Amino acid sequence: MAAERLLPASPNWYLSRCSDASAGARLFGFAARNSVYLLRVGAQPAFHGELIGHTERVSGFTFCHFPDQTNLCASSSDDGTVKIWDTQTLSLVTEHTLHQNTISALHWSPLVKDLVVSGDERGIIVCYWHNRNDSQQFFPEPRTIFCLTCSPHQENLVAIGYKDGMVVIIDISRKKEIVHRLRGHDDEIHSLAWCPVPNEEGLYSWQEELQGEVPNGELTQEAAVAKGCYLASGSKDQTIRIWSCARGRGVITLKLPSVKRRSGAVDPAVKERIWLTVHWPSDHPMELMSSCFGGELLLWDLAQSGKRKWTLLGSSEGQNHSRIVFNLCSLRVQGRELLFSISMDRDVKCWDLATLDCCWTVPSLGGFVYSLAFSPVDTGCLAIGVGDSMIRVWNTLSISNTYDVKTYWQGIKAKVTALSWHLTKEGCLAFGTDDGKVGIYDTYSGSTKNKPPQISSTYHKKTVYTLAWGPPVPPLSFGGDGDKPSLTLYSCAGEGIVLQHNPWKLNGEATDINKVIKDTNSIKHKMPARAEISWKPDGKILALGNEDGSIEIFQAPNLKLLCTIQQHHKLINAICWHHEHGTQPELSYLIASGSTNAVIYVQNLKSIIESPPETPPTITEPFRTLAGHTAKITSLSWSPHHEGRLVSACYDGTAQVWDVLKEEPLSNYRGHRGRLLCVQWSPVDPDSVYTGGDDFCVHKWLVSKQEHSHPPKGKKGIELEKKRSFQPKLKAKKKKKLVGKSPAKQDVNEAVNGDESIKECALDENEMSDHEAEKEAQEQELSDRVSPTVAKEVPLHPSAASVPDLMKPFMNHRATPMKKEQPKEKPAPDTSLKKRKPRSLLPVSTSLDHRSKDELHQDCLMLATCLNAKGNLGKDLVPDSDHVHLGLFADRAALYKMLEVEGRNHLENGHPELFQQLMLWKGDLKGTLQSAAERGELTDQLVAISPMAGYQAWVWTVEAYAKQLCFQEQYIKAASHLLSIHKVYEAVELLKANHSYREAIVIAKARLRPEDPVLKDLYTTWAANLEEDGHYSMAAKCYLGAASSYDAVKVLAKKGDVASLKAAAELALRAGEKDLSTTLSLRCAQELVSARNWVGAQEVLQRQGSLLGQRLVFCLHELLCKCLSERNLAERKSSSLPCYHSWDVRDKDSFLEMVTEVWQSVFGVSTVDQARTMWEQLHGILYPPATTNTHPKQLLFHIAHDLTLAVLSYQTASWEEAVTALLSAVTRSCDAGNFTLLQEICSLLLPEGCDDLRHKLDSTSCRSMAAHKSLEGFLAYGQLYDLWWNLPTDSPISKQMVPESVSCPSEQAAPEQNAVSGIFAEGMAPELEEHPPSMPASCPGPCAADSGDRTERQLKVNRCKVLLSEEIAALQNTQKDIAKIQDTLADMIRQHQRNSLQESKLQPSPESESDKPIPPGSQSPGKAAAKEPVSLPELSKQLAEAKQQLAEFPDSLKAFPFPDVLECSLVFLHIHSQSHSDVSTELRQQALDLLQKFTRDGEYEKICGKFLT
Repeated sequence: MAAERLLPASPNWYLSRCSDASAGARLFGFAARNSVYLLRVGAQPAFHGELIGHTERVSGFTFCHFPDQTNLCASSSDDGTVKIWDTQTLSLVTEHTLHQNTISALHWSPLVKDLVVSGDERGIIVCYWHNRNDSQQFFPEPRTIFCLTCSPHQENLVAIGYKDGMVVIIDISRKKEIVHRLRGHDDEIHSLAWCPVPNEEGLYSWQEELQGEVPNGELTQEAAVAKGCYLASGSKDQTIRIWSCARGRGVITLKLPSVKRRSGAVDPAVKERIWLTVHWPSDHPMELMSSCFGGELLLWDLAQSGKRKWTLLGSSEGQNHSRIVFNLCSLRVQGRELLFSISMDRDVKCWDLATLDCCWTVPSLGGFVYSLAFSPVDTGCLAIGVGDSMIRVWNTLSISNTYDVKTYWQGIKAKVTALSWHLTKEGCLAFGTDDGKVGIYDTYSGSTKNKPPQISSTYHKKTVYTLAWGPPVPPLSFGGDGDKPSLTLYSCAGEGIVLQHNPWKLNGEATDINKVIKDTNSIKHKMPARAEISWKPDGKILALGNEDGSIEIFQAPNLKLLCTIQQHHKLINAICWHHEHGTQPELSYLIASGSTNAVIYVQNLKSIIESPPETPPTITEPFRTLAGHTAKITSLSWSPHHEGRLVSACYDGTAQVWDVLKEEPLSNYRGHRGRLLCVQWSPVDPDSVYTGGDDFCVHKWLVSKQEHSHPPKGKKGIELEKKRSFQPKLKAKKKKKLVGKSPAKQDVNEAVNGDESIKECALDENEMSDHEAEKEAQEQELSDRVSPTVAKEVPLHPSAASVPDLMKPFMNHRATPMKKEQPKEKPAPDTSLKKRKPRSLLPVSTSLDHRSKDELHQDCLMLATCLNAKGNLGKDLVPDSDHVHLGLFADRAALYKMLEVEGRNHLENGHPELFQQLMLWKGDLKGTLQSAAERGELTDQLVAISPMAGYQAWVWTVEAYAKQLCFQEQYIKAASHLLSIHKVYEAVELLKANHSYREAIVIAKARLRPEDPVLKDLYTTWAANLEEDGHYSMAAKCYLGAASSYDAVKVLAKKGDVASLKAAAELALRAGEKDLSTTLSLRCAQELVSARNWVGAQEVLQRQGSLLGQRLVFCLHELLCKCLSERNLAERKSSSLPCYHSWDVRDKDSFLEMVTEVWQSVFGVSTVDQARTMWEQLHGILYPPATTNTHPKQLLFHIAHDLTLAVLSYQTASWEEAVTALLSAVTRSCDAGNFTLLQEICSLLLPEGCDDLRHKLDSTSCRSMAAHKSLEGFLAYGQLYDLWWNLPTDSPISKQMVPESVSCPSEQAAPEQNAVSGIFAEGMAPELEEHPPSMPASCPGPCAADSGDRTERQLKVNRCKVLLSEEIAALQNTQKDIAKIQDTLADMIRQHQRNSLQESKLQPSPESESDKPIPPGSQSPGKAAAKEPVSLPELSKQLAEAKQQLAEFPDSLKAFPFPDVLECSLVFLHIHSQSHSDVSTELRQQALDLLQKFTRDGEYEKICGKFLT
């Protein structure tokens, strides 16, 4: 189902017609990105639907206004298509792709019901008649079309506005189609509007102005219109012109006024960015609507002559748009003329033209929706963080205004990626941005006084992921209550740290909480990079999610580490604690987490928090696993109205509601067209959820009305992917042209939904919470930065800034890029080839000496004259004269001038090395070096000879050359030159900054002291980069080189496969990290066992002496699987064969003896003390209870753990503990729904029953006796069903499939008896015809039993009579009553909340449903009508009485589970009905009495349903 309410994407900008309204359909539609949103027009707007099909930006939208088909509309797009839609079904009717260029204008003819006219940038007009699939093209002018409109009075006239300011009217029915060329505007035509009156005679005041005027433009005689019609045009030249079509001339020119606001005059930049749209209301021919400079709307009065009067729409402050308006359209509804406007301020407004006031506003979003947050104080107040650099605060409970949204933008200037409301202070909203900024908004004063937010002076280096309010930790927790805030703000960002900000002093420095964690827990290794933060609602526990997939739990205020949850193996994206106001307090310890690996894990931390262990454990087994999503989890939210209900948002484009305790998916929402980024459950409506995504939308949807319950898989996933494929295609961003801007090819930042749209689309590839994508973006940025083509413009790296100031005057960033040529093979020497003559150093002089004889003679004469006269030839020669070469024969000054000319010639011809040689010959070495440095033309030769100029000149030259090499990306060579002048640190820093870590480490190790911190910094920095790239082994080496073995182990285990875990465990063992090695070895062994490799698991565990107890568990698990596989009960499809140990086990009478012998012979566990030690080691390990969704492999391992405790208790003669462990294994298999496994465990461990255990227990201990009775009950439970499955061959079920009714022993029992018989007659017979669901696969039906075994069957039946316990039946009945009453109370509360919400929206009826009491339980309509409803006080009284009854039962009886007595009674009656001799009359009567006593009306079906499944 579609969204109930929706905040849509922003309308597209700079388009002449991308919105329209239909009076017949009462719809308003606008184009946003690549789709069209439709709103139902009324007192309050309502979302009607979305037209999805275009693959690129929608450039035009128009309704059909023909009376009988107002449900049709048309849209054009940059993908080259024009589509016709049906708004009732939201489906495509037809389309065409006749345009070869970008479509820039579109209109549906008001007079021809199937004519759609469109124009493109090339100037081509396409008329398309969709009913007959016919088309015609026109090319009136070779100009760029900006807008067009069809005449409402003559079906063949179309007005076209062009980019250069011309307006052309064509007749599409004639060959000579141009009717008028209207010249007058100087710039782009933004909008055209026809006068609603079909002739010009009615407007008498204008007729006077037209007297004596000569038409401007071409007026053809055959196209002349007798009565004519007026046309209005709005242009970028800030004027509105009204044209007479009868005369082909402009009649009125309206110049936009400067509407003064509080800010004063109009900004010139605003005038340059103007978009002037006009609209002529259908019922107001003497009034014209237009936009203005800054978002104002003007109503022009055209009735009077002279200076035209205008009226500003919006009587009160804040009604007008705040930025330019792009489109206007109107419709008449219920006698009211309504005007719709869309603007750059992202608001869609509806105006009443009678009052000129704004009726309602629909806000829209111009970026990804990154964050949603409901205020805990102002209920229903939803904050929305958007990628358009703005925050919206939506009052979702407003009755008068459905879209009561306030916008905050001051001081943000970046994408808003995180939000968090203060827990107690109203209106205090914290926000984080993608540029690392953290601030706090006061949403009350900010909305009225336009007050900017407070900004923290401490910035993050990367995107802020999460914000959370929590109690202060050191150092802010020191001091008295009045000296510190009650709550401080915590921010987590992409660089992997969590900062604590003081909200009282945001200008102070924020503190890194890692320092507190290190000090409190004495941690010396590197802290993991943080990715998520979440405080428990009571403020006592902090959870930190890390990039390596681990979650650490800390206790406030000193942040003592309680435990580490290691279930995810990828970056944690979401952590959420369960609320604390439920009826089950233990659920408040649930914490849900989601990561990039698409699985949600829920952990119960009750035991850890209430009884913190001395050594923080690592938890690897989840309490519940929620699997079904196919992409990374981005957000989680618990329902505040339910217990154990969670909603998740995912990159697969859906939101999923889960029943966590049952591990079941309940509802799946698929209304978004992109990836979901955030989700919040409504705090007031238990059925409403809000989601936001990268489709620029926020959806409110109802959980109960979704048709899907599971996330999409297979074909559904493909369909969803197709739906999302209609997102705008990403294109390379082109340079913005200064001229020639057309509406469809403007700067992409402006054309599609504002300047954030393309940014957001680019982020579609580089999402902020995905580190891998972020890294790719950084690599791309790096590659662009060092590209040779742009190297000149890039400033030097900071490493080069260490060069002395001597270099600065000579560096002008004009380094010539180094050409990278492929090495060429040297050709074989050929003596026949002539050697190439070297290039001349004095080509100008040489050429002048090879002129004609006359010129050479003149040279001789001039030289002789000067020498004989003893003149200074250097002064007489002009450098550019024809006698400069004579300097070779004159004095030194003349020679210098000749060398200057020769050098300039070399530079002009691209031979700087020859110029440098001339300078050297001249003796100006310093000048040569300086000139080469300025041009970036230093060479190895110049550097080699630079010491001739002195030590300082040499050092300066080497530094300048290193700088030049950096521009040419030759970083290693630059570092080598820096080393030559003993700048080791600068060389190392240069290589590190350019990611040449290997070379930098070589230099550092070779030239620096071993204890120098630079070396460790190199290792850790390189390791961090390698870790991001996924090179975990190499990163581990780096951490080892930095003497950080703990980090090496963690990164090596990050991949999570068997080989990595095994190597990491061994590395931790060798490094002295025994606890970490133990944890990793156990994980590795579990992975091997899941692959059925018990030999490998034992080899891994053998290295750890402290895991002997776990080795016993794995041993028993192997023996158990082997026994079950021999009985064909554990066979499952697997790609690998099982790898068992070849233990020499003699045939034993029992499984227990076999296990004990293996333990003694293989593991040496033979004494009581050893067994007690192993029991204490394993007893503290707790696994979550089993459910029907527990994986069979996991279930079998947990059972093996319980059985290991039982066997150890046997060896130590701890019989009560043995019974408890056996009972845990049996009940675990029963809770998982694996009844066959229950029977096999009972037959393996207790083949003779548990009577011998009773004699060994302390008969005075009520708890021991109760545990034994529970175990005995489950053994009897298995035998009872075995009797049913193995009925004798002469039973009635073998002869006829209709069971015999049980005779009624008394009249009083008749109703119950008939009910029981009816259940069997209606429910059992069909079940028994097929296989019972719990029946073993090897038994195709009730197996035949030998008639001689009848006595043995009777003995088994008598042993099962322990199941017919009246005391336990009474206890179970009381527990059912309490659960039933609690469910009824929960339903009543939810119904009351739902009714209250409905009453707040609608007028209450005389008799509201919320005032009526609700009948208890979920009953059928017939029974519900027959029963009297129960009020809230009565329910509360019943609950108190039931709890009082429950308290009267012994605690020992309530401590252990027991099979359902009423279900067992039904089985007894069924066996008796099939075989009278098996069940005695006494047992039959006892079962019947229990059913009569404890079964109420409507309970039979439930019990029978359980009995049958």
